[in-house]
Amino acid sequence: MIQFISAINWLSVVVAFVAYSVLGALWFTVFFKKQYARSLGKEGEKLQNSTPIFFIGPMVCSLVITITSALLMRALGIQTLANATEFALIAGVGYLFSNTVNIAINPNMPKPIPYGIISGTFHLVGMLIVCSILSAIR
Repeated sequence: MIQFISAINWLSVVVAFVAYSVLGALWFTVFFKKQYARSLGKEGEKLQNSTPIFFIGPMVCSLVITITSALLMRALGIQTLANATEFALIAGVGYLFSNTVNIAINPNMPKPIPYGIISGTFHLVGMLIVCSILSAIR
């Protein structure tokens, strides 16, 4: 699988990564800001997320997800939008969404199911966008 690194279209990876990062910024600060705060038990409070780790960490993870998706799509020969969508749904639900919900289910998360749904759906939508861009810019 590593041999496919040189065959990746890095422009598509950069474009997909930027789209995923922008989606994340909008998802948690505009689209679902109140619901996200409520799922964390912080409704009406200012979230303490202004340190660099809360921006850089998710971006690094999004980059890893994007590169991994590009590698897997290359290895599996996925080139069409239909196949990219199918791959995104399988990997998005099977790994990203379910793992996010699993991580949320712990005694320190006040509302694990809403948190898992908000965050897991972000990753699923992000994966659909990433795979669409990776298939469009080959």
